Amino acid sequence: MAHSEHGLHSYRRVTPAPALGRGPVEHLPDGDPGGVTALGYASFTLVGWGALLVPSLVPAIERDFVQPDAGVGVLYLVSALLFVIGSLASGYLMGRLGRGFVLPVAAFAMAAGLGLESVAPTWTVFVVGAGIGGLGSGAVEVGMNGLFLDRFHEDRGRALSRLHLCFSLGALAAPLAIGALVEMGLTWRLPFAVTSAVVLVVGLLLATRDLGVPHLATATLSGRVSGGRRVPLPLVFLALAGAFYVASENGVSSWLVRFLDAAPIGVATLALSLFWAGLAIGRLVASRVADRFAPIAVATACGLATGAVLVAAVVVPSIAASIALFAVAGVVCGPIFPMIVASAGALYPARANAVSGVITAAAVAGSLVYPPVMGFISNGVGLGVGMAGAGLLGIACAGALVVARLLARPSDPSVRAPASTRG
Repeated sequence: MAHSEHGLHSYRRVTPAPALGRGPVEHLPDGDPGGVTALGYASFTLVGWGALLVPSLVPAIERDFVQPDAGVGVLYLVSALLFVIGSLASGYLMGRLGRGFVLPVAAFAMAAGLGLESVAPTWTVFVVGAGIGGLGSGAVEVGMNGLFLDRFHEDRGRALSRLHLCFSLGALAAPLAIGALVEMGLTWRLPFAVTSAVVLVVGLLLATRDLGVPHLATATLSGRVSGGRRVPLPLVFLALAGAFYVASENGVSSWLVRFLDAAPIGVATLALSLFWAGLAIGRLVASRVADRFAPIAVATACGLATGAVLVAAVVVPSIAASIALFAVAGVVCGPIFPMIVASAGALYPARANAVSGVITAAAVAGSLVYPPVMGFISNGVGLGVGMAGAGLLGIACAGALVVARLLARPSDPSVRAPASTRG
């Protein structure tokens, strides 16, 4: 890693773990210098909020630019592809140039994209802005995941759950707030402009903070201390698990309202809000209790539960019961992705930026593939089959995690202890 990754020695003291299977105990006597953790929370809230801007304003945007649904589909594709590029490139660049340089630049790119969208005179310019914003958002997400993996060695599961909770809260708040603003008669461009200004402020604050942390040997998935040089095959299956999870989550989120078309539109959109509220609750609960268990075990159990609940939500005959089950599915799937990232960080503690980039890019790839496929499934055999397929992807996620765990840990029973025994 670059030399700027070692800037916290002046206030960070780390003592060795007292027992196998636990990371080093961290002491931060000066609290959180510069409010870096708070900036991480703000960044992820803005990434979640920004991800729902266009979906929340699609009717107004289509009218303004005279675009069909297919045009918006192209915009989503461009944004997602640039998000993947930003995810992969930022992991490499942070290892070469340092997080303190790349992360603020990523925030500036995100702000520039949103700003360009807010003033775009043509559809082409608007799509370019979405692509630039996607590039910056991907890099911000990877950078913050890596930062939290490096800063919170013992509490990875808790820290990542709190960070991704902020994404859920941003995504949950955007449709509600933007809908209220539109009903007040405000232009759709205003939320883009305001969000751009806020992201710019966050980027400026990041540029003035010390974002470096020392890389230390920490407990891996196998419970053994490692400097980070391991055979990458476990990471492949962790990335595959991330792709399965996000494909499932985005599939449900993208098609839930359509699946419930027998219900009034207000009820169907409420169901979508409840699903996202469940995600937020699941991550909040995980932030409190997840570090009592190995992160990969939590993710595996939640993947199995997600699959079972989603299938039940599809086959149950009552719409009310189906909506309740989708809300429960949100709760149990909420912890999965942050726990996958935490597991990857434990396996490769000296390569937090790189593994975060791989996991995030794989996750976005999953979102690119399955939600569109569900449209074809709906036309062929019915949307219920596609929604049940989302449940099966949750089970596939759990299976990939089991394989990753088997590849990463030895067979002796001593490594089956929880990663942390703190309350």
